[in-house]
Amino acid sequence: MAGRPVDHARRAELLDAVVDYTIEHGFSDLSWRPVAAALGVSTTSLVHRFGSKEQMLQEILGRLRERIVAAVGPSHGLRADVRAVWERVSDPRRGGEFRLFFAVYGHALQAPEQFADFLDHVVTDWMNSLREAQGPDTDPVTATRTATLVIATLRGLLLDLLATGDRRRVHDAAEAFLATLPA
Repeated sequence: MAGRPVDHARRAELLDAVVDYTIEHGFSDLSWRPVAAALGVSTTSLVHRFGSKEQMLQEILGRLRERIVAAVGPSHGLRADVRAVWERVSDPRRGGEFRLFFAVYGHALQAPEQFADFLDHVVTDWMNSLREAQGPDTDPVTATRTATLVIATLRGLLLDLLATGDRRRVHDAAEAFLATLPA
C-alpha cells in the first residue's frame, strides 16, 4: 500500500510558516508542540512533513538562504550588487531574519557537526556571487580577497546595526565602504 502523495505546495507553504515562526520566536527552544499550535496543525503533521527537529531546522535554514539569495537577483556589477544586499539586510523589516541568522551562526560555530550544511553554505554561496559580480577579467585571487572583505564588512556592519540600532551611523559607514568598491 503506497502512502499519500506529497503535496509540495502545502509543504512549501508550511515551511514558509515555520520559517516565519522561527524568525519571530528564535530557534533555541524550537519544539514541535508550540510550532504546531501556532500554525494550527498537529505535531504529527510536522513530523510527517519534516522528519526530525534537526531536519526541520536544516530546511528552515535552507529556506532562509533561498529568501536571501532570491532577493539579490541578477548581477549589475559589484557595487550595485553589494548595495542591493545592504539595502535588503539593513531593512528594519528584515531584522528578525538576520537576528536568526546570527543566532544560528553562533550555534553552528559551537556545534559544527550539527550545522555542517549551514557552515558549508554560509560563506561560499555569497563568495561565488561576489566573485562573479567582479567580472571575468578580474584576477581570481583579487576577486576572492575583495569578496571576503565585502562579506566580513557587511556582516560586521549588520551586527553593529542589530546590536545598537544606530541606523544613521551604520548606514554612513556602509556608504563609505560602498564607495570603495568598483562600480
